[in-house]
Amino acid sequence: MLVIVVDQFRADYLERFGDLFAANGGLRRLMQGGAQWTNANFDHMPTYTAPGHATIMTGAWPSETGIIANDWYERETGRLVSNASDPEDKPDKARWQLFGGGERERASSPRRLIASTLGDEIRLVTNGRSKVIGISSKDRGAILPAGRHANAAYWFSPFTGNMVSSSYYFNEPPAWVARYNAARPADKYFGMEWTRLLKDTGEYERRAGADAPPWENIGTVPDTNTFPHKVTGGAAAPGREFYSVLDYSPFSNDLLVGFAQAAIENENLGTDADTDVLSVSFSANDYIGHRFGPYSQEVMDITLRTDGQIGTLLDFINAKIGLQNTLVVFTADHGVAPIPEHAAAMNLTGGRIGNTDIMNAARNAVRARFGRTKGEEKDSTADYISEPLYNANIFFNTVALKRDGINREDLERVVAEAVLTVPGINRAFTRTQLETGAITAGDVIGRRVLHGFHPRRNGDVILVQEPFKYFSEGASPIPATHGSPYTYDTHVPLIIMGQGLAAGRYAQPASPADIAPTLATLLRIQAPSNSVGRVLAEGLTLK
Repeated sequence: MLVIVVDQFRADYLERFGDLFAANGGLRRLMQGGAQWTNANFDHMPTYTAPGHATIMTGAWPSETGIIANDWYERETGRLVSNASDPEDKPDKARWQLFGGGERERASSPRRLIASTLGDEIRLVTNGRSKVIGISSKDRGAILPAGRHANAAYWFSPFTGNMVSSSYYFNEPPAWVARYNAARPADKYFGMEWTRLLKDTGEYERRAGADAPPWENIGTVPDTNTFPHKVTGGAAAPGREFYSVLDYSPFSNDLLVGFAQAAIENENLGTDADTDVLSVSFSANDYIGHRFGPYSQEVMDITLRTDGQIGTLLDFINAKIGLQNTLVVFTADHGVAPIPEHAAAMNLTGGRIGNTDIMNAARNAVRARFGRTKGEEKDSTADYISEPLYNANIFFNTVALKRDGINREDLERVVAEAVLTVPGINRAFTRTQLETGAITAGDVIGRRVLHGFHPRRNGDVILVQEPFKYFSEGASPIPATHGSPYTYDTHVPLIIMGQGLAAGRYAQPASPADIAPTLATLLRIQAPSNSVGRVLAEGLTLK
């Protein structure tokens, strides 16, 4: 089984650029030979990389997987934690050893994931004979689809240029990984120029506009916002500066294809009767989309190149194993919104909401309602709210509330009403609403917030911005991003190709959460532990 996730790949890219895909390309092959659900949407918020990757192979929402964001505020410790950090990590010592990384890097693990994946279930039913391996440039992209009982997960180190892994999986990596890294495959891309794949530059202008519109403000990074893009990171030789910018080019995806081929060959994947799982998550599309936005020539070009890269991987699998013996899944972890300044130029409601404005409104309202200060005395409510705003969540200091006898529900209402006065804020949901079933199924935005809410990991008031608006801060905010419950962030491709699937386009509503239970049905095994997705029965030919 091959699971392909392209980070930040919007569903509409298949339609906008599909006629330009190569005849032997991977995306064209999947669209023609697979079962394609054209109305597949994530039904959770925030639409970030880690929650999306966790949903795909668990069939569950962040409310069930515990992966509520890429990073989140941990109330118990008062610190920010990563989705792939280990719960037993200490500030001065990591729980696991990182193989192949730099001195300041830490090993990652899947132990914050609180649901099984399809790969975990396959390993259980085969008594560990099946192999499950995850590969990505990002640790979360490799680790979360593979699961807690995977054989291995490998990701790219921007410090060393190696494909690295963790002692969570093994005492030392296989010898083939050491040989792969010793060949320094990333270094061959140093100094290469990323040019347009198509010779007709007019085609890019027709479909994506000018190469350097004013909203492509990439700040002070060592790059330009026009083709060609020379990949050096400003360095004179391969090193950390270069490795840290490689993901902003299509060469990062080429590197992953080569490593996936090495894994298939050296791990003998797909060569016996037990189903193996290889998950490959392409991250370059996300980095490029953040920098240039979804309506850029760069995103158009990386999309066309991804078609060829997936085609190369499918050709390799066909030669080694046979595609007729392979189930192939293609999807994405989220979409992306237009750059706000671009949206505004199109007379849409694009704009940026300052996190400081939100927190000031909340704190001022809390002080006015609950403050007991007189004259120059210290504000008694100063520690009721934790700073800063995390993932559009406002956290309360429960210790301070208990100390002063403040009712949490009263504080929730005051804060929610206050933040709704900030221009650009659309909705505000309180912990009480989410925990007491006050959200109706017909409230799509509310339902998506609820599906993204985990009681022990989320805050006390959760905000939703207006369409085309970003939560933003700082002098050089990220040009483009995602995370909202709106279609530009939720609508992603969903294609499954292989035996038991009827090729064609299906317009029924679907979700990436449906992938795992559908594959479990095809394999005749138990669905993952927390699976809530439906079986996509309309596309199955099994009796």
